Amino acid sequence: MSLLSVENLNIYYGNIHAVKGVTLTVNEGEVVCLIGANGAGKTTTLQAISGLLPIKNGMVNFEGKDITKIKSHEITNMGIAQVPEGRRIFSNLSVEDNLEMGAYKVDGTKEEEEAHMERIYGLFPVLRERKKQKAGTLSGGEQQMLSMGRALMTRPKLLLLDEPSMGLSPLFVDKIFETIEILKAEGRTILLVEQNANLALKVSDRGYVLETGKVVKEGLSADLRDDPSVKSAYLGA
Repeated sequence: MSLLSVENLNIYYGNIHAVKGVTLTVNEGEVVCLIGANGAGKTTTLQAISGLLPIKNGMVNFEGKDITKIKSHEITNMGIAQVPEGRRIFSNLSVEDNLEMGAYKVDGTKEEEEAHMERIYGLFPVLRERKKQKAGTLSGGEQQMLSMGRALMTRPKLLLLDEPSMGLSPLFVDKIFETIEILKAEGRTILLVEQNANLALKVSDRGYVLETGKVVKEGLSADLRDDPSVKSAYLGA
């Protein structure tokens, strides 16, 4: 059984039909990517899964449970964490406080929380160096690391990553995708939205191609990388 299954998802912004019958699955331990041009419906799909947007019709199932009508904070408590496009860290709080906010609703001892924070600092050593610094003073790449670290502090069963490379220098893009590779090797389950289709297909197991709100192709990431139409439209070939 899939960890996440989305069936015939339809999302509207007023009269605009933004997502049109999207169906996808994410199995436990997989990295699955959604690729497509700006406005294809990728971010909208993630926001619907995490309860941030109302679903006109269709169904979202997580661990065999229908979560279509469940509120976003309840979905987070169930084990879905989203790293939003644009980071959205708490700028006036310290790096350490931002990470602690991620663990706010997690059951466990103080020692377990500290051990998990050490794990985040191991993934992103620069955050340890900056832990007392206000998050708003970090560079864009450091803020992206903090946003990912905060989401990981919730100990999610499913991590939703929305455009993690957006606006970052090549050095930070490499670091972010190296971290995704580490999480993948650990068996984490990730649904990745990424406009850099080449990077997304390299790091993922399977992928879906969205165009104007519809899934037009799906398959193993290696097969999509070799698909002439995907190469022409998204890989610069």
